[in-house]
Amino acid sequence: MNRRKKILVLLVSFALLLSLPSCGAGAARKPTVGVAWRSDREAESFQAVCKAIEIAGGTPVVLDQVLSADLTYENGLLTDGKEPDGSLAASAAKLVRCNRWQGSNAAAVMDGITAIVFPGGEDISPTLYYDAQLPETDEGFSAERDVSDYLLMSYCMDNDIAILAICRGMQMLSVVSGAEMMQDIPDYMESLGLAYRYEHRNEPPSPGAYRDFAFHDVTVTDENSLLCRIIGETVVRDAPSWHHQAVKSVAGTRLVVTGTAQISGVDMIEAVERPDKAFALGIQWHPEIAVVRELDDTSVRFFTAILDAAK
Repeated sequence: MNRRKKILVLLVSFALLLSLPSCGAGAARKPTVGVAWRSDREAESFQAVCKAIEIAGGTPVVLDQVLSADLTYENGLLTDGKEPDGSLAASAAKLVRCNRWQGSNAAAVMDGITAIVFPGGEDISPTLYYDAQLPETDEGFSAERDVSDYLLMSYCMDNDIAILAICRGMQMLSVVSGAEMMQDIPDYMESLGLAYRYEHRNEPPSPGAYRDFAFHDVTVTDENSLLCRIIGETVVRDAPSWHHQAVKSVAGTRLVVTGTAQISGVDMIEAVERPDKAFALGIQWHPEIAVVRELDDTSVRFFTAILDAAK
């Protein structure tokens, strides 16, 4: 065999090797799931979401910030349209609500992403509500994240991207869907003359101390729901919870309530879904915390489900 033929044989053999499926740990490419942008990536719940995706067998991809073409930024920070408390100004919120994702880079940010997790975090500026309000609390806002999440959520729903929305994420899913919101659960319960024992968020043992998650059960209210199909049970036991805001009503929206927790006789909304979408689930508690702290064997199913949806 001459030199030219030897080289040709080697090249063909190498090409055949490349075409064969590989063996071992890298045999199957791990599905990727987008994680909605947050400036503070060191936050406990944000890190836990990424870790839970990995534990479920996937690869988390932290997405870029979504920017509105109707607002002015400098290094990713709004230069106007933001109030001193960090919330989104009413005028800016109206532009975001009316123009939605079409006037943004949302499509570019979502390029190649077929499923996404919206993690927990700061309060949502109430100026973004369907019935816009002024802030009644001062626990911290991020106008930049509000714009990014609102535009990204509207893009994902319009394009039927699979959505797992956790805590703040569920609230944003509800806000974009037009739900009525509750700015502060303790204030709401007090207005009803009912006792509230901070079932959704532990009070810190001392000023400035770590405020741990509270744990309470969630009742699945629809056995045909996506929520029930994922967990395979009708009660979520000891759901890790850390929030002071909630969805008050989904009346007049395309959302349906699929999970509640009874607090002092009030059925608090704990899970919502959009049945008009292939996979759009919002849960008010933090399954990622249960996964990384190894508190149960069921919470990882939420991340397995979103990975399956990504495939």
